[in-house]
Amino acid sequence: MSEVYAARRTRLRERCKASGSAAALVSRPANVRYLAGAAPHGAVLLLGETEDILLCPGPPDDPAEGRPDEALHVQSLPGAGGDPAVAAAGLAAAQGGDSLAVEEHHLTVARHRAIRSVVPRLRLADLGGAVEQLRVVKDEEEISCLRIGAEIADQALGELLESILVGRTERHLALEIERRLVDHGADGPAFATSVATGPNAGRRGHRPTDRRVEEGDFLSVCLGATYRGYRCEIGRTFVIGTSPADWQIELYDLVFAAQRAGRESLAPGAAYRDVDRAARQVLDSAGYAERLPALTGHGVGLEIDEDPQLAPSAMGKLDACVPVTVEPGVHLPGRGGVRIDDTLVVRPEADGGPELLTITTKELLAL
Repeated sequence: MSEVYAARRTRLRERCKASGSAAALVSRPANVRYLAGAAPHGAVLLLGETEDILLCPGPPDDPAEGRPDEALHVQSLPGAGGDPAVAAAGLAAAQGGDSLAVEEHHLTVARHRAIRSVVPRLRLADLGGAVEQLRVVKDEEEISCLRIGAEIADQALGELLESILVGRTERHLALEIERRLVDHGADGPAFATSVATGPNAGRRGHRPTDRRVEEGDFLSVCLGATYRGYRCEIGRTFVIGTSPADWQIELYDLVFAAQRAGRESLAPGAAYRDVDRAARQVLDSAGYAERLPALTGHGVGLEIDEDPQLAPSAMGKLDACVPVTVEPGVHLPGRGGVRIDDTLVVRPEADGGPELLTITTKELLAL
């Protein structure tokens, strides 16, 4: 993997040089991990003129965090309380550079001022989202991690569905899912697990409460697993009881049709907003335009919500090997709702089209 990280740093260095900066300071944790392989909490990466240095606030001795790329020079701050970003800026100046690109969208104002005070003669430029842009297209090793994470999430969800659900609280079910994720080999949940029942079902980002599962409820579950730092997502909706009501079947079939339209529109070259439109217009035509979320899906990787954004005003087009979610939903206040969410990888038609990573059935099950 060392060559992979070196190649990523080379691509970033080329972008920096093209914009007039010979050195770059990467401080956003997911970006540091992408370029360094692994890093202790609070570490920053300096792409310098003479060498690349991973600066850590303390010794990188936690094996759970993994080992940084062996090609990097790893340096720890000598005392407690120092700022690796400020120290990295000083090293950049010592290497003889006259400019340093920084991630202004991640640095606080106070941190930016501290860097400026240490290297007043160094021109600070904005690195912008250069690393995030590199992260959009995944290599097969990254996709493999997402695939394993999806398998773990499917396993945890499948086991939950085999247990007794009536009478248990949303909060208890969410905690059980997260325990099962770890039991099956996940680093941990990819985000806070959402379990929503009855009138809460289908609500995006719902935080589990002490409401208990009742007969006749919609039950919507949204969970994800982190595996080797990579995060995937799955969401499903079920009915509690022997037979769903007519309105539940109708709403579920509608959201399922919207989700299918979004999935089928995933292809290299497809515009982000066209994928959103494909799913959204199914729900719009049924009169739910005012009840729809702001976006149909988003990219996943080292973060659970990253580029691209599949939204009405999003600019750009999909590339092959980009993992995204497709997650339309409708929530009816006081009644509940439906959300169906998959993680897929964009693939060309010649390779079979979009690769579905989360495979738990989307049939409306009565539990």
